[in-house]
Amino acid sequence: METFLSKLTEKRVLFTSSLVVRLVLVAYGDYQDRNMAVKYTDIDYQVFTDAARFVTQGESPYSRSTYRYTPLLAWLLTPNIYLSLLFGKILFIVCDVLSGVLIHKILRLRGLSCKAAGQISSLWLLNPLPVGVSSRGNAESILAALVLGVLLCKEAGHLVWAAVLYGLSVHMKIYPITFGLPIALSLRTLQEGKGGRAWKTSVAFIRSFLNRELLIFTSVAGGVFLLLTALFYFTYGWEFLHETYLYHLTRRDIRHNFSPYFYMLYLTADGRWSFGLGLAAFLPQLVLLMAASWAFHRDLAFACFLNTAVFVSFNKVCTSQVR
Repeated sequence: METFLSKLTEKRVLFTSSLVVRLVLVAYGDYQDRNMAVKYTDIDYQVFTDAARFVTQGESPYSRSTYRYTPLLAWLLTPNIYLSLLFGKILFIVCDVLSGVLIHKILRLRGLSCKAAGQISSLWLLNPLPVGVSSRGNAESILAALVLGVLLCKEAGHLVWAAVLYGLSVHMKIYPITFGLPIALSLRTLQEGKGGRAWKTSVAFIRSFLNRELLIFTSVAGGVFLLLTALFYFTYGWEFLHETYLYHLTRRDIRHNFSPYFYMLYLTADGRWSFGLGLAAFLPQLVLLMAASWAFHRDLAFACFLNTAVFVSFNKVCTSQVR
């Protein structure tokens, strides 16, 4: 058994077998969808496909109710209409395997042996949860690959590419913006133990953010995000901004919710303070995100992991599908 596991976590075997398992599940899912009452495919995949169909017809992807994602995703999935309904699933599982490859590369850059990196990345590549999520047609694997690409480029010193991928990831889904603070803290210029008055310390702290690397990262990432946002705003108008971003600030879900605020929001759903309580729920999340970013920004990957855990655990909407 030990020899088998050792062989399975070898780089080539691991990556190939991970892709094959996902392809088999995509094929099986297609069979189940065609022949069984209970479908294998995630309902969101049908939403993506319907939005892509509207795009191919020259209409807005938001003509499909409950489509609350960037139009870029609908554009990426237009081959679902022109080529095959399985195209999107293939894209998602490739991004899922790519995420494992990126984890392996990050670990190697951090000094781990190829064997150790393979064993750790197998925790993603052979994990039934991401395998099932991507093969059922969930688009989260694209975001996972983008964020891991940011971490890899940052680790390798390719700052411009890290910024491009970060801007794209925030556009795809707004929550990677929570990684902005630890990234900024990791790029600031450290001031060597200069004591003194409080105002001098404050000025030195502010000046630590005024450096070339942080300016480049902010400019490129912000430019990518603003360029894509402007493009889709001029194409689809206010509907794009509301459905893709603003909706998630005011979203309420009191029917299938695992949030710690669920019962409070449920009891106050029709009350006069309902909206204010919903916004106040962001405060503990914000405080914890700032604390985790400050404490662990020197290990950027770990800080991003903690920020993700905080964002999910203390979100006012948290369903069983969140991973």
